[in-house]
Amino acid sequence: MPEGHRDKARVAVFISGLGTNMAALLYAGRQPGSPYEVVLVASNDPQAEGLELARGEGVATFAQSHSGMARAEHDAAMEQAATDAGADYIALAGYMRILTPGFVARWKGRMLNIHPSLLPLYPGLDTHARAIAAGDASAGATVHLVSDELDMGEALGRAEVAIRTGDTPESLASRVRLAEHQLYPRVLAEYVAQDHRTQASCAGAMR
Repeated sequence: MPEGHRDKARVAVFISGLGTNMAALLYAGRQPGSPYEVVLVASNDPQAEGLELARGEGVATFAQSHSGMARAEHDAAMEQAATDAGADYIALAGYMRILTPGFVARWKGRMLNIHPSLLPLYPGLDTHARAIAAGDASAGATVHLVSDELDMGEALGRAEVAIRTGDTPESLASRVRLAEHQLYPRVLAEYVAQDHRTQASCAGAMR
């Protein structure tokens, strides 16, 4: 992997499965002008397919099964991996674990998640089935900051996807996923660029 540019924000991505959103973030981060780069892909499942994709792209990986571990202990291992990689931000991308309050507090304002609904509608699981059952005209995805309350942190961006007649949760999910891959890299880039400018401004004022 080419040596990272320290003018770019360093992002650790946490996954639990295929890692398609992780891949979208990774490749977008390599585009000219991107304000961030993915420096680590970490998972609670050593068999997560996204890890292999990351390795193939020369990105550092970390895997630690949560089986048999206390939640705080597992969180500590994942957080240490992010810290060791020099991460400035953590992006949760299909990471199917609820994080401990201490972990969330230490990364306040620096940890993002993508959720497959138009929050505040349908936090939690089965979002597509719930949207269809409610008769909604659209579904979608939301990128938000991670807070103690599940899927209720500040929303940073949304993408709407029309619900079609005859849609199943699976068919809707496939289209929402396409929107997610456009939304997450854009919102992460915008947030990181703005956040870094704010930090630089504050540092300059203190000199």
